[in-house]
Amino acid sequence: MSSPRMLLITALLATTALAACNRDKETKADAPAAAATETGALVTPADAAAPMTYQTRTAYSNVSLKLPDVIKPQTDLHARLYSEEVRKLQQFAEGAASERLDSAEDGPPNWTYEKQINITGALETGKLLSLKRSDFDFSGGAHPNTLTTGILWDKALKRRIGFNDLFRRGVDLSSLDQALCSAINVAKRARVPDSKSLTLGDGGDWNCPRASATEFVLTPGSEPGKAAGLTFLIGPYTVGPYAEGAYEIALPASSFRSLLAVAYAEEFGGQLTRSGDVTPKN
Repeated sequence: MSSPRMLLITALLATTALAACNRDKETKADAPAAAATETGALVTPADAAAPMTYQTRTAYSNVSLKLPDVIKPQTDLHARLYSEEVRKLQQFAEGAASERLDSAEDGPPNWTYEKQINITGALETGKLLSLKRSDFDFSGGAHPNTLTTGILWDKALKRRIGFNDLFRRGVDLSSLDQALCSAINVAKRARVPDSKSLTLGDGGDWNCPRASATEFVLTPGSEPGKAAGLTFLIGPYTVGPYAEGAYEIALPASSFRSLLAVAYAEEFGGQLTRSGDVTPKN
């Protein structure tokens, strides 16, 4: 026999699915047949019909997704992102319901679990589309957390690529690592004048991250349709305490142009309008 808690979770998930279905019902008639993504996740007809938003609110959680118009021509990417992100939001909502019901005996909390995923366009070049993904998550605790990551899409190959695709295989990245570390230290001293200088390595509480292990987006500059550099997305706790905040560090292409893979070298050009700490001001 099913427990009351499991019945309630099942009902909540059914409500979520019905809400999403109602939002997409006008587009389903003309949608193509379902297809599978590279990860094996099913892309439903509603997903392939290019929804741009998703939102579901229950007694336990509030989740939402917003996609940018720039992905509309990239239908493979669009369908994949929508499918993957909605699945994550539904899993979050299910987990929120389960945790809240488990703690119900302590009395209902005066807050709601919340997850907001917002994807925006960073830059589009002839071959590449760069997106910035912001994931706001509040699951209780002292404060919410926001994680910012990058998505890089090869338009001709119709697949996501990463840092190792952008740069030549086996190339020495030590100069780029050091340029990033130096820029981080300058940015830290601007925020906290008595900050201790960080170095590359594994010792101490905080260290400079390697460029290849750091999220990034392409950065526009003086030449339209070209990337003038890369902006590295460094989350809270990575190079300092949470109160210090996240960092976005822009490095000009001149600091790594010779390291780029031949296939993508022509996607870079022009000059950055700003470099160093370009973290958005809230």
